[in-house]
Amino acid sequence: MRELELCKAFTLMESGPVVLVTTHDGTKNNIMTISWTMVVDFTPVFAITTGEWNHSFAALRTNRECVIAIPTVDLLDTVVGIGTCSGADTDKFAKFGLTPLPAKLVRPPLIKECLANIECKVIDIVNQHNIVVLEGVAAYLDTSRQEKLTVHAVGDGNFIVDGRKIDRRTMMAAKLPPGV
Repeated sequence: MRELELCKAFTLMESGPVVLVTTHDGTKNNIMTISWTMVVDFTPVFAITTGEWNHSFAALRTNRECVIAIPTVDLLDTVVGIGTCSGADTDKFAKFGLTPLPAKLVRPPLIKECLANIECKVIDIVNQHNIVVLEGVAAYLDTSRQEKLTVHAVGDGNFIVDGRKIDRRTMMAAKLPPGV
């Protein structure tokens, strides 16, 4: 094995899938791209890493709600474009031709073009590490969507696309929550 620069170690474990997070600041909707996500438990609780550098962070902190929208590989250029401009001066729904759909339990919208959307409430913000802990309160899956492959950021401008599924549900049955 060859040694890897320690500053690149995160590229070995970068989480995924890359998601779009919608917020509403009281006046307008916004979207941010997030590649640092984590499932915390089955209830469902999730975590994302973001902070003051993202325009949407103030809305997350103030209004304490968002939608996690899960895009597929056909939206990759849109996802990257969203992540490279600011909602401070850009209507990202208009610029990228995305359709906001009303959520049932939170003010930020779902994104119609995404494979899945999860309405969330902020239940904690761990300031020391810029971790926003979210509780899922409603979830939607577009089963009619042809493209279902998601993308995962490596962290250096490269992305990995989901591959084949390998079923080990029977083997893991004792560890899975009921109904999964």
